[in-house]
Amino acid sequence: AAFISIQAFPALLDLPEDLEVSAVSCGSRHTAVITRGGDLYTWGWGKYGQLGHGNNISSDQARRVEHLVARGLRAEEVVCGPWTTYIRVLE
Repeated sequence: AAFISIQAFPALLDLPEDLEVSAVSCGSRHTAVITRGGDLYTWGWGKYGQLGHGNNISSDQARRVEHLVARGLRAEEVVCGPWTTYIRVLE
């Protein structure tokens, strides 16, 4: 089982330098950000698939949600719940 660090204090996030974050939302154990380019990145606890990567794998590293990219969708808004992630997208 993967170890996932759950922190109750701010921590720096290692995103590629050219990304500008336009929105962020935190669930109880996961986080999602939207970039100005409309990409969605998620990380944290993924037990219920809330990270959107098509599996239940948890990750301490922010990963782009490729499902949206493959379908030509641009993320506009994100809201994380305890075990869910909701996004509004544009085609």
